[in-house]
Amino acid sequence: MTATALIDEGAAARGRYAVAAMFWVNGFLMGSWAPQIPFMLSRHQITETTLGMLILLIGAGAIAAMTGTGWLINAYGSRKVSAAFAVAGCALFALVVLAPTIPLAIPALALMGACIGAMDVAMNANAVEVERRLNAAIMSASHGFWSLGGFIGGAAGGWLISNFGVAAEALSVAGASLLVLLAAVPFLVTEAHHQEAQAAKPSYAWPKGAAIYVIGFMALFCMIPEGAVLDWAALYLGKELGADIAVSGLAFALFSGAMAIMRFLGDAVRNRFGAGPTMRASALVAAAGMLAGGLAPSAPLAIAAFALAGLGIANTVPIAFSAAGNQPGVSPGAGISAVTMIGYSGILVAPTSIGFVAERIGFRVTFVALALLLVAVATLSGRVAAADRGNLAAA
Repeated sequence: MTATALIDEGAAARGRYAVAAMFWVNGFLMGSWAPQIPFMLSRHQITETTLGMLILLIGAGAIAAMTGTGWLINAYGSRKVSAAFAVAGCALFALVVLAPTIPLAIPALALMGACIGAMDVAMNANAVEVERRLNAAIMSASHGFWSLGGFIGGAAGGWLISNFGVAAEALSVAGASLLVLLAAVPFLVTEAHHQEAQAAKPSYAWPKGAAIYVIGFMALFCMIPEGAVLDWAALYLGKELGADIAVSGLAFALFSGAMAIMRFLGDAVRNRFGAGPTMRASALVAAAGMLAGGLAPSAPLAIAAFALAGLGIANTVPIAFSAAGNQPGVSPGAGISAVTMIGYSGILVAPTSIGFVAERIGFRVTFVALALLLVAVATLSGRVAAADRGNLAAA
């Protein structure tokens, strides 16, 4: 092996941990935001409805930013784009919490969502580049670091708020995130084909061809059941299975824990069996979990079923993102931008839609129906074969 090859391999290895740190920061910011939400009610004297609309701004800002992040990545590279939006996101996180009035909080929330969303696209594109250089899958583990960051952010954020207040938590989170970014950004890999000259003529068009949009809807069909467990599992266990608050909360906790663990194991599975078979098996396991959760006669069985669903869903979205970033004829930035926007749009639409449907037919039937979406993903699993292009030295 030549000295140049050793240097390139070492840079890719460092880039693997650097992009994992980016995922961690993104998850940490979102996890740290969760314990701040209840305090907005009392601080600004607003209703739950108004708060819901404010929270929606984060998602709307993220979706809006995702549509244009592809051409930014094509022009400047995923390293610069992810770093710039990460730093801005840290500052906006603190600004949202410290905003003294709602009129000031509104643009800050939308911009924070935009930064988080653009960073999401860019860091996934950077992970695709690392996969190509290492000739191995790393996407699932990267998303595992996102889950880990979210868990730490939620737990530490709640403790900081209860002991030191909302302002101290916001500044601590922003400061800690910036320190991690300072250590990680210098080691992010840079795509070889990105030249500064490209920045002079930024252009972006939606990718052509149906393949990338099929992958986008596969991601959507995986994210909707995930959102359903997040938003409605606790209510389902309490309302239809008679569980108390403490037990009801275990549904998403075990779902998330199972998903995080499986994401750290998922790359080894995908490297051994390939993207398509891993996607098919994962989607079928997730479908079985959702089906069992909807049919469970008791809360403990439902909780166990949702944990099984978490094991299955864990690696579906990371594989979809890898496939999008390696789609023939589509740049990684444009492919991931399109798939991310389609997939995450479900987070905006699904909670209200699922609540509307469940109110009329019950949560049992709803969760059973959501299993069908995952069966559809299993049927389409051959469409993510492009994800394995990142494991080929020729890619």
